[in-house]
Order: sequence, then C-alpha cells, then structure tokens
Amino acid sequence: MNPPTARIESLNAITLTVSDIARSVRFYEALGFTHKAGAAIAGFASFELGQGAAACYLNLLEGQHGKVDGWGRAIFYVSDVDVFHAQVCAAGLTPEFAPQDAPWGERYFHLLDPDGHELSFARPLGQAIHGK
Repeated sequence: MNPPTARIESLNAITLTVSDIARSVRFYEALGFTHKAGAAIAGFASFELGQGAAACYLNLLEGQHGKVDGWGRAIFYVSDVDVFHAQVCAAGLTPEFAPQDAPWGERYFHLLDPDGHELSFARPLGQAIHGK
C-alpha cells in the first residue's frame, strides 16, 4: 500500500515586505485594490482579490524603513499540510519548522527556496484532512 500523498491546490496569498506601510497602502488603493475586512494590525495590510473560494490576497508587511532586503512570502494551500511536510522532508528538503496551528486559523509550515524566498504551505484548520 502506498503512503498518502498531498498536492498543491492553489495560491492563497502573496506577502510583500514594504518599507513604508502607509505609502504602500495608498499606492495599492490607488490601483483599485480592496482592503480585506477584519481587525487592523499595525504594520500589516491585506487586500482581497476576487471573492469566495476564488479569493486570494495581497498582503503588505512593513519592514525597516529604507531599502527592503527580501522578497516576501508566497502562501500555497495544500490538500494536507502534514502529509505535504512529510513529502518535502522525504525529498531531502529542510522546512524552517514542523507544521503548526496558527492563531489566524491555518495549519502551516515554511520552506526557503534556494534564493531565500519564503514559501508557506497551509490549509485552513477546519479543512484539515490529516494531523490536527
């Protein structure tokens, strides 16, 4: 019997590190991006693209003022976080941490690509298949 496998299902969000959150928010609002409803978090803004199951997000995370070193984070939803983590490890890759439940309602783990870009693999907690 083969072990269970998991697959990447969709891109959920892109998070960009910005040097001035207020300036960046004004820029994206000028482009027509719509703020995602929810509590305000200092140094963070989220814009919703699409609606319902087809929605994805552009997130802005304020870093140090001045030149920003680093690209940000791509968040991919997978069918099963724990199984996908096992597949990543079996492929000889080293995630930054084991899957964990986040206070924002997702189970996730991070992996850096060879250039240091952060990839997050996640699943909403209510949709988990294996694990927690």
